[in-house]
Amino acid sequence: MIGDVQGCDEPLGRLLEHIDFSPSRDTLYLLGDLVNRGPSSLSVIRRLIALDGAAHSLLGNHDLHLLAAANGVRKRHRHDTVHDILEAPDCEAMLDWLRTRRMVVHEHGWLMVHAGVLPQWDVADTLALAAELHAALHGADWKDFLHHMYGNEPARWSDALHGADRLRVLVNAFTRLRFCNVQGEMEFESKDSAGDAPAGFMPWFDVPGRRTAGVPIAFGHWSTLGALQRNDLQSLDTGCVWGGCLTAARITGVPGQVERLSVPCAQAREPGKG
Repeated sequence: MIGDVQGCDEPLGRLLEHIDFSPSRDTLYLLGDLVNRGPSSLSVIRRLIALDGAAHSLLGNHDLHLLAAANGVRKRHRHDTVHDILEAPDCEAMLDWLRTRRMVVHEHGWLMVHAGVLPQWDVADTLALAAELHAALHGADWKDFLHHMYGNEPARWSDALHGADRLRVLVNAFTRLRFCNVQGEMEFESKDSAGDAPAGFMPWFDVPGRRTAGVPIAFGHWSTLGALQRNDLQSLDTGCVWGGCLTAARITGVPGQVERLSVPCAQAREPGKG
């Protein structure tokens, strides 16, 4: 399982060498934010497409931003570095590949997601809701969906939600979640470390009564969280694009046993939290 690459293809190549990756023997799970902010988003996408069944990629908020920007739904940010994809002759084919990636994976005993899981959901709920969102991005009306994807409301899940509101909550939970309260209301302003939670909120994985408690979960997205490692929790965004490391967690097959391996990433960018 590999954390946020964000267009850092050269470190990704070094990490694959470091872990002695073989596409005929091993399987990669990339936890979203494949592109943007780093220098080589196009190379990352081409590498992952070439790996075919040996690499499974989740969607993160930066990947969804690329889809939205490519379709005129979102303006490009001044720090965006996805022009190489948008200007490539096979851009449409790459965007089609990207939008058909999954939101959540549950394999080898691990639930894998880009950002987080709301406390009201168990594993079955999480997978079913992720499949709803995947279907929206995979369907014929996926471009219409992009127009309704952004926004912070509703901030709390309800089974009664439907349409764009329902899908927006799912997008926000799976790709943006850091803090929520005991009722599962999400907070999106703070991007600080877990110890600097806004009043009344806490990291999603520390909410009492979380229905996925005890289920091994791996996630990225939260570079300021640091290298959080628990038997049932692995945080894998170690800030490669901000000059940190790119990290992989090797699943050994023994419950609770994970081997973490990292390579340094010297990027000429100011520290960030996204």
